[in-house]
Amino acid sequence: MNEWADRFLHYLVVERNYSEHTVAAYAGDLSQFAEFWEEHGEEVGWVPTRQVFRDYLGMLARGGLDSRTVARKLACLRSFFRYLNAHGLYSANPLRAIAAPKQPKKLPEQLSVEIVLAALALPDRSTLKGKRDAAILELFYSTGIRLSELVGLTIENVDLRQRQIRVFGKGAKERIVPLGEHAAEALREYLSARGAFSRSGTGPVFVGKNGKPLSPRTVQRIVRKYLSEVDESGAWHPHVLRHSFATHLLDAGADLLAVKELLGHSSLSTTQIYTHVSAERLKQVYRQAHPRSRLTGKER
Repeated sequence: MNEWADRFLHYLVVERNYSEHTVAAYAGDLSQFAEFWEEHGEEVGWVPTRQVFRDYLGMLARGGLDSRTVARKLACLRSFFRYLNAHGLYSANPLRAIAAPKQPKKLPEQLSVEIVLAALALPDRSTLKGKRDAAILELFYSTGIRLSELVGLTIENVDLRQRQIRVFGKGAKERIVPLGEHAAEALREYLSARGAFSRSGTGPVFVGKNGKPLSPRTVQRIVRKYLSEVDESGAWHPHVLRHSFATHLLDAGADLLAVKELLGHSSLSTTQIYTHVSAERLKQVYRQAHPRSRLTGKER
């Protein structure tokens, strides 16, 4: 199985343009299943039957993994066996009749406009580090781009004159995203301060002291630091700014299809979850503000 897994992972990188993070997650999922199969394979004659996979999913659930994680591991195995079938390496696909665990619908977390603006005001823009951090926060909130898209952003794909950036999303899909004036100014200040314009005009936008690109983990720490200062209720991830970007646009009446394009979603149904967030916010405002939204104790 190890040889097949290696070929599959190579295929994901070379032909499917999967990110390093996704490929690493798939490698871990395949390795975990391989360990389970090695332990239980003798019982079923080393044939991966449906029951083997049902037992495996049951083990994962008993181990305390949530349904989303179990579903992701199942999706990895489905993709692996489809690859084996398509390349003539294995004829059967025992996963076809196995349903993924039901996942509770969870609305994406988002921050209020006031909280986001308070965080954007925190970086000390008199220092290079502060200019960099301000540009990171402004860019996330102004564009709604993903963490991987920000880390992979290069100088040649930033057009400050037109106030837009070119990003490459999942599957290397390219899209143009407009920049707000605040984000464009923050980027201009940062790139000017680090002398990026006087060089070849290529290379990563966000770098550390050594001039190397910032890692996703470093960007996560930067965002978490500022968001935690204005809201201590969560261990904030950069994705919350993407969620807030989409929710605030829809709250202000933006067209759902336009928001879909800005976010780089393939399917409109993925974007529609933010309409539920906006609806929940409206209900909350209504319950808190309307004098007839609730029955009084005497009326019950």
